[in-house]
Amino acid sequence: MDAAIRNYLVVTGGYWAFTITDGAIRMLVVLYFHILGYSPFEVAMLFLFYEFFGIVTNLVGGWLGARIGLNLTMHIGMGMQVIALAALTVPDAWLTVPYVMAAQALSGIAKDLNKMSAKASVKTMASGSAESRLFKWVAILTGSKNALKGGGFFVGAALLEWLGFRGALAVLSIGLLLVMIVTIILLPSGVGKMKSKPKFTQVFSKVAAINWLSAARFFLFGSRDVWFVVGLPVFLYEVLGWTTTEVGAFLALWVIGYGFVQASAPKLISKSHHGQGPGGGTARLWAFILALFPAGIALGLQQGWPVDSVLIVGLILFGIVFAINSAVHSYLILAYSDHDKVAMNVGFYYMANAGGRLAGTVISGWAYQTQGLEGCLWWSTGFVLAAALLSFGLPELKSKENV
Repeated sequence: MDAAIRNYLVVTGGYWAFTITDGAIRMLVVLYFHILGYSPFEVAMLFLFYEFFGIVTNLVGGWLGARIGLNLTMHIGMGMQVIALAALTVPDAWLTVPYVMAAQALSGIAKDLNKMSAKASVKTMASGSAESRLFKWVAILTGSKNALKGGGFFVGAALLEWLGFRGALAVLSIGLLLVMIVTIILLPSGVGKMKSKPKFTQVFSKVAAINWLSAARFFLFGSRDVWFVVGLPVFLYEVLGWTTTEVGAFLALWVIGYGFVQASAPKLISKSHHGQGPGGGTARLWAFILALFPAGIALGLQQGWPVDSVLIVGLILFGIVFAINSAVHSYLILAYSDHDKVAMNVGFYYMANAGGRLAGTVISGWAYQTQGLEGCLWWSTGFVLAAALLSFGLPELKSKENV
């Protein structure tokens, strides 16, 4: 087997395992603390440090990965996630808001170290390959990750009902520790390390395309989390009366389907870029299409249409189009980056991603508590339109030399 493909498979496998724990811990925290009596806004606040430290981690992590190697930053992230999972197994009396926020901060750092490392590694492993192959590899990595994050939602909800909060966390932490040991053994050292030691000031991109893309990414991911993180699961549990397992299974199926669409994005939109990777025009088109769906769901709910049907159909359509948007963005950040600066550019880009998630998470809890699920959806529509408008700053990629 080609060494690049072997390393890609090892990185992808480690990323998959981490992603299951990331989805599971999110669902565990949302449902368990809602059951304990936390308000939607208080539940959202538990993720404040998770998202905030994601911003910091992406800013520093890309620079760190360029200095010490991407495989090392990936394993540091795995180790921190094991600690974060174990930290929440303490008795309920210890689970104060500051304590849980601190544990979630550690998990947020771990998640973004792992994600930045895995995605930037793909650029180095696909070095010298055609851009269509890079688009395919990135789409498969990202799409499969999101499918497994959906699986993590179900795993977290099911383990909560089966083993309880602490039993679920113990199983997840032990499993991830074993995967970390295996990937340490299999991966070569020094992946993604720059020959020269970059200065910290170099993390701020001087490439206009990357700055525009990062700004669009902020609003794209904010548009999802502003209703998906807190508003939707609490609405399903509290208003529609679903069990924790039913909520977890439904959200899991949505994210799994979203992941499969994202992995298939190169085939779905291949005719529009004739063998080349997608460019700025593709990003703009799909962002404007996406804005139709949260607005449509909100209008359907306000008109009194059947809630279950509106949410299920609307979520499926939103997920399909959102997945294509995300896959195009994930490709463009690598396509716009030079090989020797990919870690720092990906880190900067995912800093914006984490910023959007932070804004979306906070607004999700506040908007649901004050404006209901419809309010969350109108916020989502506004965020998508902002991403579409910012995408006018994205250039086309006419040939490989433009990358």
